[in-house]
Amino acid sequence: MHEARWLEVSDVDATFASRQTDFAVDVLPERDAVRVSPVGEIDLATVGGVRERLDEVRAAGFRRLIIDLRGVTFLDSTGLRLIVEQVAASATDGCQVSIVPGPRQVQRAFDIAGLSSRLPFIGRGLEQGDARCA
Repeated sequence: MHEARWLEVSDVDATFASRQTDFAVDVLPERDAVRVSPVGEIDLATVGGVRERLDEVRAAGFRRLIIDLRGVTFLDSTGLRLIVEQVAASATDGCQVSIVPGPRQVQRAFDIAGLSSRLPFIGRGLEQGDARCA
């Protein structure tokens, strides 16, 4: 017989803190674009950090944004929604968004959601051009 164990708040806090240290968002301005590269899991606990960096890049006026998912190890529905929102925003602000595909398990989330063919996935960086949004 298994004994039930209640999680203490400290258990949850420790787990959350551990996940936060395993996550980062690298931002690398390139000649013609800016590359935002999350590393680790994009989920409810971390999507805010990714959104923050993407908002900073857009506010800085970059015209081309590359969201590089190669370092992402997991992507949940909040991450999918963020990507869709970024692409939708490009229709109004003129910032071209491109996505570098992530590992198989990350791309599977896009496949299951029916988004793979509807989003601007690329193989490499973008062509040269002006990198600032108007």
